[in-house]
Amino acid sequence: MRIAHLRQRLHDLGAKPCHEDRLLRGWSQLGSYDRKHSPAETFFPQAMRNELPAIEAGLHELARLHGEYPADDNEVARLLVELRDGQMVESVLLPRGGLCVSTQVGCAVGCVFCMSGRNGLLRQLGSAEIVAQVVLARKRRAVSKVVFMGMGEPAHNLDNVCEAIHVLGIHGNIGHKDLVFSTVGDFRVFERLPTETVKPALALSLHSTDAELRARLLPHAPQIAIEELVERGEAYARATGYPVQYQWTLIEGVNDSDAELERIAQLLSGKYAVMNFIPFNEVDGLAYRRPPHERTAFMVGTLKQRGIIARLRDSAGQEVEGACGQLRARAGNANKL
Repeated sequence: MRIAHLRQRLHDLGAKPCHEDRLLRGWSQLGSYDRKHSPAETFFPQAMRNELPAIEAGLHELARLHGEYPADDNEVARLLVELRDGQMVESVLLPRGGLCVSTQVGCAVGCVFCMSGRNGLLRQLGSAEIVAQVVLARKRRAVSKVVFMGMGEPAHNLDNVCEAIHVLGIHGNIGHKDLVFSTVGDFRVFERLPTETVKPALALSLHSTDAELRARLLPHAPQIAIEELVERGEAYARATGYPVQYQWTLIEGVNDSDAELERIAQLLSGKYAVMNFIPFNEVDGLAYRRPPHERTAFMVGTLKQRGIIARLRDSAGQEVEGACGQLRARAGNANKL
């Protein structure tokens, strides 16, 4: 379901934009309309009041918790979320109020190191289903940052993702710079995001500075020259005031070479950017491995010496073998037994 469809339903019940906004604010922040502090009997139109229980029940059914898999430190937990049609997606509770959400069931990009796209794209998530993941997470802990880095490529579901970002940024009490749009790079993203009322921070999945290697790692990503991708990201960063976050899954013997390190340093020199190295999270059936910690630490240190902000970030879910898409895949296999 899209937020636009919910608004239309409310409009048909006599709601004005202020009524629609009030319901969206209560749902996105609290999980339901707060009658105690904003009594519905005096604010909403009668027809809307009559339908409110059914509307809230429908919103609750958008996303249900199928399973929760906490890490040992309890700061990270993967949530396996069941949608109304029985499809599964994953959300990840992160430290310091962060939440990673999915935007599609499956993915069409087909990154060779990721489970999300092993079976291709099954369907898009509606904007209400995306927001519903935030609502579900907020019933467990406070959420102050949402990153669109879970299952799916947000650029392939642009209307729904932008609609969800708008709701979270306007009604959901999340700072615009704390909404992070992650993409492998798509011309439509650079055209659309600058026009939005809520302009999220941008994360670009780079993974290699070598065009041929990147094409092998991300076989269905748009063929944009890496230099152009960085320049477009830089223009967006300067326009919004938020640095671009470059994502780089480190795979031993694949993209952790000195040559890659030197090209990163040259490519990002003077750029308003942060390089996030993420050691590969081992996936069933794949032979890839994460580099030794000494190597990853050396790469981060080298970039810092060259004046580039670089961070080493562990893959959320490593303790529960929860690389993106694995929980959903295991659930699917269990259902076949």
